[in-house]
Amino acid sequence: MDVIIFAIVAFLLGGLIIMNRERIPEHLRRPLAIGALILVVAAFVMVVASFLLLLG
Repeated sequence: MDVIIFAIVAFLLGGLIIMNRERIPEHLRRPLAIGALILVVAAFVMVVASFLLLLG
């Protein structure tokens, strides 16, 4: 259940950054985008790993 919540929050943060990129100050855009990308990749890996553990 925690993995699902983390995945939802990570994907929402990524979408929020993409939708509001004009409003984010220039010096914060790249660090926020990199952080969101790391969270989205981690969430994807965790979801795939939990599915694989569920099947195994």
